[in-house]
Amino acid sequence: MNVIEIQNLTKDYGHGRGVFDINLNVQKSQVYGFLGPNGAGKSTVIRHIMGFSRPQKGSIKVYGYDCFKEYYKFFDKVGYIPGEIALPEGLTGNEFISMMIKLRNAESAPKLDELLDLFEFKANGETKKMSLGDKRKLAIIVAFMNDPELLILDEPTSGLDPVMQEVFIDYIKKEKERGKTIFISSHIFKEIEDTCDIISIIKDGKIVSTFDGDSIKHSKNKSYKCKFYNAEDMQNFLEELKKSPSYSRVKNKELYCSKVEKNKNQVIVNIVDDKINVLLALLSKYKLIVFKQVAFTLEDYFMQFYIEDKKYGGAL
Repeated sequence: MNVIEIQNLTKDYGHGRGVFDINLNVQKSQVYGFLGPNGAGKSTVIRHIMGFSRPQKGSIKVYGYDCFKEYYKFFDKVGYIPGEIALPEGLTGNEFISMMIKLRNAESAPKLDELLDLFEFKANGETKKMSLGDKRKLAIIVAFMNDPELLILDEPTSGLDPVMQEVFIDYIKKEKERGKTIFISSHIFKEIEDTCDIISIIKDGKIVSTFDGDSIKHSKNKSYKCKFYNAEDMQNFLEELKKSPSYSRVKNKELYCSKVEKNKNQVIVNIVDDKINVLLALLSKYKLIVFKQVAFTLEDYFMQFYIEDKKYGGAL
């Protein structure tokens, strides 16, 4: 069963800004990660899921209901964390929590005490005096306190310190075990990698890749650190690499250099398993100080779509 269904969602703000032909489905009890940098279109998609904006083209449904026209039919099943926290002034944290309980027509918030304790949050302070981290904690607590079936989370750990980020990730894992459906947008790789079943990468308002979260861990793509004896050898290797028939910056993902560290005479080469002999043949001409495999991560895969073509100053 698809809890969220998005078909051909388009919202064009002009000058290349917006989202274009977005298609995705989030199944019941699935954690779906939406990964991209700030400005890629993540929040625009989430605002449409929440019914805050009408699409120019396409459809968005939650539990089978049109998100813009029928949002009220699924509102009580959803916990939402916005990307930017704007709390009303003149209220304490406790008063804001009480207001949100009433807005949801709930008699109580069964998870409230547990969340207050878990995130070490004192709710008696005034919202206008809260730090960014405390505002984020309050938003998390309000989103989860009614134990909703569906969580829509837009950059949920932004503003949290590293300890609280880990607390949040652990909590998401527990909610996942309880069968919750979670849609989480983020630019933090660990947050997505540690929690998500399915991941989509968005670039310039378009989804450029969707894949199983475990596929990165078992990928045929490998990365090798190569540290050369001198700068001249490294430069010559890079020139030869670009001439190789197997070389590709992104398209075929067969053999390419994802990182160059000139000050260390060191490069990171990404390669698919069956091209290892090509790499070894290229390297055999040079004296190496270090040659070792490094883990291929979600960040490595993500950066394939954001490589800048600079002459040996960054990724090739």
